[in-house]
Amino acid sequence: MLKQLMLSKKIEQARKVLNEYTEEETKIKTRSEELEKSIEEAETEEEINAVDEETEKLEKEKEELQEKKNKLEGEIKELEGELDQLNSKEPENKKRNRGVDDMEIREGIKRYVQSKGQDRAGFTSVEGGALIPEELLKPKDALEDELDLTKIIGEVTVHSGSGKYPVIKKSGSKMASVAELSKNPELAKPVITEVPYDIETYRGYIPVSQEVIDDADYDVAGMISEEISDQDLNTKNHAIATVLKSANAKAVTGIDGLKTLFNTGIKKVYRTKAILSASLFNELDLTKDKNGRYLLQDDIKSSSGKKLFGYEVIVLDDDVIGINAGDLVGFIGDPKEFAKLFNRKKTSVKWVDHEVYGQLLAGFVRFDVQKVDSEAGFYVTYTPEPAV
Repeated sequence: MLKQLMLSKKIEQARKVLNEYTEEETKIKTRSEELEKSIEEAETEEEINAVDEETEKLEKEKEELQEKKNKLEGEIKELEGELDQLNSKEPENKKRNRGVDDMEIREGIKRYVQSKGQDRAGFTSVEGGALIPEELLKPKDALEDELDLTKIIGEVTVHSGSGKYPVIKKSGSKMASVAELSKNPELAKPVITEVPYDIETYRGYIPVSQEVIDDADYDVAGMISEEISDQDLNTKNHAIATVLKSANAKAVTGIDGLKTLFNTGIKKVYRTKAILSASLFNELDLTKDKNGRYLLQDDIKSSSGKKLFGYEVIVLDDDVIGINAGDLVGFIGDPKEFAKLFNRKKTSVKWVDHEVYGQLLAGFVRFDVQKVDSEAGFYVTYTPEPAV
């Protein structure tokens, strides 16, 4: 821990010197603009020689300052790399005592934001940005109609940017009884598929006003946590829905077609759900059977408040699980077995260049979603029965 503190102090001091170099650059730029005017105004040979001498002197100062700045930036990068390496080796239970250390991290992130990336002391950095600890990213109180698709598919925490994840296909095999001391019977061999994953980095801008940067009492870490949590949920929901739409396509006509799919199309080893577009949900919600009873049944445990043939119903916007408004589509199957979310759990913020606004604070999340069992569900396109 002492080594980390010493490195953080060195980085802090180096950043201060780097800020001084930046101020000197501004002064040199001002002097350069003044010299340009002097060149235009010079008339005599003596005046031209004086300006020429001053120009050479300024260019030399500029080169020397740039060399110092490049050298210092390289040293800072090495120090930050050493600090990151030490932090990654330190046991998790020793990294921070809750309370005091969390406050230090919050203050460090706040200084990073307010200094626009110049001050990087007090927190773990990643790729030049500030790593946001997972415990600071506590989910906010969700709205009643907010849907988190990460809860209905399988999640795997990974520690590398890419790899392969072994998946055992649900075969429906069973064990066999064995008499004492008899030879073990031949069991069905499990079908193991290795699913490759490749972690993607997603970036979204975080609205930080100058007032927030200037306000010493503003909870910067809290604001970042809330904004990233929102963007993270929306991004993952979209990625998961995209993978669900890649399921084997199946056209279904009428209520009997739906019943046949539920009854015989999907193995009973799967925990089937119906993830429907809002338009398909509405179509089925208005449908009555031959006895005049509505097709969907009430279910207070379901997010939609309804069941279809006894199965949970989840409703998504048409353009999320479908493409256009009015699409009668949905995923029917076991989403937890069909797809997996490979979560790197390395959320960070970083000041990035922007062609219009100069610099903006960006949030980064890292994950991948992959289809792992294609037999676990279908992407259904529904056609109502023609009116008789």
